[in-house]
Amino acid sequence: MAKRPMAERKGGKPRRGRPRGASVSGGLEAVFGVHAVEALLARGEPPRELWVQEGDAERRLAGLGAQARDAGVRLVVRPREALDELASGAAHQGVVALCTPLAAQDEAALYFQLEAWPVAAPPLLLVLDGVTDVHNFGACLRSADAAGAHGVIVPKDKAAPLNATVRKVACGAAESVPVYQVTNLARALGRLQTLGVWVIGTAGEAETMLFDADFTGPVALVMGAEGKGLRRLTREACDHLVKLPMAGAVSSLNVSVATGIGLFEAVRQRRG
Repeated sequence: MAKRPMAERKGGKPRRGRPRGASVSGGLEAVFGVHAVEALLARGEPPRELWVQEGDAERRLAGLGAQARDAGVRLVVRPREALDELASGAAHQGVVALCTPLAAQDEAALYFQLEAWPVAAPPLLLVLDGVTDVHNFGACLRSADAAGAHGVIVPKDKAAPLNATVRKVACGAAESVPVYQVTNLARALGRLQTLGVWVIGTAGEAETMLFDADFTGPVALVMGAEGKGLRRLTREACDHLVKLPMAGAVSSLNVSVATGIGLFEAVRQRRG
């Protein structure tokens, strides 16, 4: 891949208090699931409070509870019904943390990071165009983290929120991979190009196979929504369009699966 010219740079004991069915208040968010809570503690971002389901789950999660207490987190043991309500009925695996909600970074932060990026380590970015399912969003973040992607870009509109379900599915990746929200995705892709980033979009009608594209330089991989694919303006903003070879009866893959394949093709090429 030819180098794109860069633009000119101008503790205590567990509590058993609280009434049944307590709701999240004070601007806190309920983050649930063992892996998501473990990620919070591992990153040195302990929640304000940790609810553990009484009974077998309390014993099974004794190590996690001890880790939380050591980090100064207040531990609350409650019946399953209370955790069910706190997690809005989602599968919480016996543990719910009350913590500060995640917030995406803005465009200015994205461009600042790219302008200061070291030439010897080309950035790898993931762009999600119209992915609104929170489970797919969380799975894409998990793949991005595993592949060492440097950031995920999403539009402000028609995009899944960065909520508790995303954090559970991402298994800690939502806290480790920067997420950038942009107002106009096509315009943002154009700005990436002026900063030296090649924009590679995925589309079923493309003639080039994913494995024939060059991911060794600064690259943004653009994935479209399931069913609809890339929007027209997004497609037109891409430098290249690629597709995955489909040998079976189905015409496309789940967006999170396709994202993993694309990102790890970039990893393979960069290792070589």
